[in-house]
Amino acid sequence: MLLALLISNSVGNILVERYHGVPTEERLHWRSFLVKLGADNLKGAKNEELFVASHKSVYIVYTVLGDVSVYVVGKDEYDELALAEVIFVITSTIKDVCAKPPTERLFLDKYGKICLCLDEIIWTGILENTDKDRIKRLIRLKPPAEF
Repeated sequence: MLLALLISNSVGNILVERYHGVPTEERLHWRSFLVKLGADNLKGAKNEELFVASHKSVYIVYTVLGDVSVYVVGKDEYDELALAEVIFVITSTIKDVCAKPPTERLFLDKYGKICLCLDEIIWTGILENTDKDRIKRLIRLKPPAEF
């Protein structure tokens, strides 16, 4: 199961966080742990260079994309290789939405569309869609139908 997806800015402020199967009382721990992990290891990292860690029998894959950091936490069948695939889909989708690696401002300008994409990629802790064209089709907003 994919336990968490966090996206933060370069100083560690959370921009997006999604938890699946993580008790509410543990979320603060995970949030602070992941931000500290990124602060310690992502300084000077190249765009989309993957980093891997494990903590409490779960796997963590994280990277930098422009001015944002992306963290994915999984367990069981979502080991580091599966999480690398998940993070690749997420980063490539964010780049497509923003048309380049995002600055924090650009990320926030496209926040709604990025959240829709994330919902199509990860649904209730399971990797749902990996095809960028399919994700684009699924997030297309349609006007309400007249009855």
